[in-house]
Amino acid sequence: MDIYAVSDLHLSGKADKPMNVFGEGWEGHFEKIKKDWKEKVKPDDAVLIAGDISWGMRPEEGMYDVCSLAGLPGKKIFIRGNHDYWWNGITKIRAMAPDDSFIFLQNDCVKIGKYIFVGSRGWVCPDSNEFQGEADEKIYLREAERFRLAFAAAEKIRAAGDELIAMIHYPPFTAHKEDTLFSRLFEEHGVKAVVFGHVHGTFYYPSESEKNGVKYYLTSCDKLGFRLKKIL
Repeated sequence: MDIYAVSDLHLSGKADKPMNVFGEGWEGHFEKIKKDWKEKVKPDDAVLIAGDISWGMRPEEGMYDVCSLAGLPGKKIFIRGNHDYWWNGITKIRAMAPDDSFIFLQNDCVKIGKYIFVGSRGWVCPDSNEFQGEADEKIYLREAERFRLAFAAAEKIRAAGDELIAMIHYPPFTAHKEDTLFSRLFEEHGVKAVVFGHVHGTFYYPSESEKNGVKYYLTSCDKLGFRLKKIL
């Protein structure tokens, strides 16, 4: 089983939000992603999609875009991004999945083979320029608690030899890699690899980095050249 990742698809099947306004590279970006996906992914593989899946506002709109991945090989594991306003009620979202190859994580986990995947949206970190004080502090602490819930669920099913993979939409630290509640939790629980997105344009984050034994992968699709990244 191989594990791939790509995030921030920003699909707009039911919304008028063409991504080519952000540059020529976005022209036909979904077709590029699907082509690469079909060339790389086998039926027993997993593809991690770390948020910002659809511009849709309602569940039906978002799931229209999610369903455009139907027929592509592999298990597809999703978390919510900051633009996924359509993601409203995890029970309803899961019930709308086209088949059992679509897996939606929300403060919990799923085990496939020897891998346990945990995920939550995350939030801007205190050392980030985006961090705006008390309001962001409250959400940051809440998201850390959600990861604690996800790890608690993982520990209940974790067996000897299992490996933890974490998904978070926001970068789990700034480009200077200061410690955060997120990075500490990943280290405390022995996470092997973390995938994140959210970052576009000229904002600098390396595509791969390591911090205290944990590997981090930036998987925003434009940063990957609209190709999937092999994680493991």
